[in-house]
Amino acid sequence: MALTFTLQQALKIPLEVNSVNHAALSGQSIDQIRALPVLHGNRKLTVADFFDVQQSAKEEDLLVWSGDCSRVKYIGAGLTSGRIRVEGNAGMHLGAEMSGGEILVEGNVTDWIATEMKGGTLCVKGNAGNLLGAAYPGSKRGMNGGTILIHGNVGNEAGHRMRRGAIVIGGTSGDAIGFDMIAGSIFSFGKIGAQPGAGMRRGTIGLFGESNEPELLPTFKYSNVYRPTWLAFFLRELRSAGFPVPEDCFDSDYRKYSGDFLALGKGEILVRQ
Repeated sequence: MALTFTLQQALKIPLEVNSVNHAALSGQSIDQIRALPVLHGNRKLTVADFFDVQQSAKEEDLLVWSGDCSRVKYIGAGLTSGRIRVEGNAGMHLGAEMSGGEILVEGNVTDWIATEMKGGTLCVKGNAGNLLGAAYPGSKRGMNGGTILIHGNVGNEAGHRMRRGAIVIGGTSGDAIGFDMIAGSIFSFGKIGAQPGAGMRRGTIGLFGESNEPELLPTFKYSNVYRPTWLAFFLRELRSAGFPVPEDCFDSDYRKYSGDFLALGKGEILVRQ
């Protein structure tokens, strides 16, 4: 069963829809789904106050959010299985703490996306804001599994305190990607901001869009030039998933920098030669 939630009005105040998830919708009638609670500012209202809900038997386990949902928060939060498609923009905390399933956003997303994600796949065709796949304030770990694919640009501190999983960025990245990174992988195909990998302990940051010497912190040291065998396999899988990978990335050598030596120092930054 597929359900489509079409936003019927422009939102000035954020709307929280974390009560609308696959588990809550299972076995419910359309009228019961329309009566589910949502939070509009400090007012408790229902789904029917904001969305037209339609049911279709064409696709299984699919929720579609249609319209400009840039102020709709917590879409797909805690997702464990099934699929979500956002036909437009999405608001904060999209896919927060998700552990499985798939989320596809055809537009842009804002800050705090896939916070402390544990599994599944999140793909954004547009741009993302700050703190993608990051840890909540005071939390020791951010993203702990899964895959995030951003075709456009991202803001600052993507992958903050990430422990596992992969983040792939097609466009420009902001400052401090991989900040306090514990492990995992971040791959950027565009220009990057200042201080990538600041405080990283382990993990890999691949800079495929950089052909010149990047502005790394002095606590990173040049190691060697090589062509990682595993990287070609990863790039092929990425291309097969529909992500645009430049052909020269497959045949390039990569400069390796180790760091951050103010932390554990077992991380690596790979720069396309």
